[in-house]
Amino acid sequence: MAAAPTPAFVEHCLELLAPLGPTRARRMFGGWGLYAQDLFVALIADDHLYLKADDTTEAAFAAAGCRRFDYQTEARTVAMRFWSPPADAMDSPALMEPWARLALAAALRTRAAAARPRPAARPPGARPRPKPARR
Repeated sequence: MAAAPTPAFVEHCLELLAPLGPTRARRMFGGWGLYAQDLFVALIADDHLYLKADDTTEAAFAAAGCRRFDYQTEARTVAMRFWSPPADAMDSPALMEPWARLALAAALRTRAAAARPRPAARPPGARPRPKPARR
């Protein structure tokens, strides 16, 4: 089992994310979840910060040489959509801000996608609904 992040490191990460507005941390699964504007934007595991990413932002993290967060189960390695920031971004809120803004943008897109209504599922074996006749 991984060691829990130290509270001092959690506080440091919250300070780095401060340009996003109000931030808070919440313990989760032996690590911490970090929130900005009440959106889940980052996690801390093993005293490493990982920022939320999505299809739009993952390429920027990969191009900067950042590491994807993954973990091992008994059956496989699970790759999460969280990436470490570049090493120099850990030095100051100003250097972290562009990366934190990518994480916030990904969190906003995730929330928007979750809020979209989804079509009702048909029971297995149900026939498709007929299309209305044209007049």
